[in-house]
Amino acid sequence: MTNENAPVISAKRGLTALSPLFLMIALFAALSIYFHDFYKVPLLILFIVASIYALCLLRNKKIEERLAIFSRCAADPNLLLMIWIFILAGAFVSSAKAMGAVDATVNLTLMLIPDNMLLVGLFVASCFVSLSIGTSVGTIAALVPVAAGLAQHANLAMPLIVAAVVGGAFFGDNLSFISDTTVVATQTQGCKMNDKFKTNSFIAIPAALLAIILYIWMGLDVEQAHAIGNVSIEKVLPYIFVLIAALLSINVLVVLTLGILLTGIIGIATGAYDLAGWFECLSAGIISMAELIIISMLAGGLLGVIRELGGISWLLRTLTKNVKSKRGAKYSIAVLVSLTNLCTANNTIAILTVGNLVRNIAQRFNIDSRKTASILDIFSCCIQGCLPYGVQLLMAGGLAAISPLEIIPYLYYPFFLFFIALLAIKFDRL
Repeated sequence: MTNENAPVISAKRGLTALSPLFLMIALFAALSIYFHDFYKVPLLILFIVASIYALCLLRNKKIEERLAIFSRCAADPNLLLMIWIFILAGAFVSSAKAMGAVDATVNLTLMLIPDNMLLVGLFVASCFVSLSIGTSVGTIAALVPVAAGLAQHANLAMPLIVAAVVGGAFFGDNLSFISDTTVVATQTQGCKMNDKFKTNSFIAIPAALLAIILYIWMGLDVEQAHAIGNVSIEKVLPYIFVLIAALLSINVLVVLTLGILLTGIIGIATGAYDLAGWFECLSAGIISMAELIIISMLAGGLLGVIRELGGISWLLRTLTKNVKSKRGAKYSIAVLVSLTNLCTANNTIAILTVGNLVRNIAQRFNIDSRKTASILDIFSCCIQGCLPYGVQLLMAGGLAAISPLEIIPYLYYPFFLFFIALLAIKFDRL
């Protein structure tokens, strides 16, 4: 918690302390323009450069002392717990995908879609798949090609049908227990995943229902025909198990470990892979999380140095000096994570960057950690879902052979989620 009796830090010193973040943002913008592509900018390198610069600002300490501060914060117990979750989540997602769980989940959900409910069916399917696998990118990669093919058999615009999938993908990205954003939001705010899920659901579900009503109305006259692949119910079981176990408040590390074992048993039993193949999948999944793990540790160390320089205290005072209520503090949190997401084009990194600062604001104004975790996740997902330079829209546009800008006007779910969240803060429901 912020010490109210701590010496007031000048604006010059505060801005200097925060300059590593400004440097990182400036480099990101400059390189994005130079490469003509936001996703060619290596975030890992930017964090390393910013971290080295931050260490140089600790002029009154020896190099050993500077490194000790950085390393201590990079190895924070809460951060290491989050890394363990990343490792297990990566292994689970990779082994489940390799044994056909994603395809089985997609086929099962498509099988349940009535012929005249294509649009809403794809949205609901996307919601379920993303909630199960915990990644908007994976859901888009799995469903957009299907949606693009179905669009050729229906009188629906391609951007509209693709937007339905993207919107549903962010439903699960925002709520899933194995989503990166959920993990980071809950760990930085110190609350349980199932508690955040319940709080978040009161915002996300009404937004999804509004989108469903709109999609039903828009798709009533659609006629379509589609072929469904084989549905293997047993391959959907790992996702169902993870979802139910997490809802029952079982420790997330235990849930993911058991989920990994279940994917291995089912995958080997169905011949999807042998024991060596399963180990390969687990290894590949863990390696796929390596960059995020390293960035997480660098972000922890970087923010620790900024805190040592007084930047966090100054920013906290500056952001909240005119805030007189919990509602104002919540709006400031929403603005903070939204602006960070606009700069990084990555909702997980945005939450990770501001997480500790938000926790300080929450403690100062006595805001429930479940609500701050939900605010972080909701607003970062809303912004990420509408970024034409975000990986989700870039991927969706590429798979459907349309511009990401064509998709944005039809992204009803992120828009509904954003405005319902604002209203929930105003009326103290979030």
